[in-house]
Amino acid sequence: MVALILGIIFIAFTVFSVLPAAPLAWGANVIEFLKGFLPVLSGFVGLIAILIGLADIKDKKEAKREELEAAKNN
Repeated sequence: MVALILGIIFIAFTVFSVLPAAPLAWGANVIEFLKGFLPVLSGFVGLIAILIGLADIKDKKEAKREELEAAKNN
């Protein structure tokens, strides 16, 4: 329950802080941050996707090897 209330408070603050008519009016700053952060984020996501793909290939090879070993033993 506490997490839900804190989540609502943080979302409300975020919306309030980026509104142009609000006293903070951080909307332009948020856009500048996103412009700089998105290329870095996409690089990390790409790296993670490559690592997941390599692990998947390794798992498939290992499963195939185990199936062949099981068939050989029967």
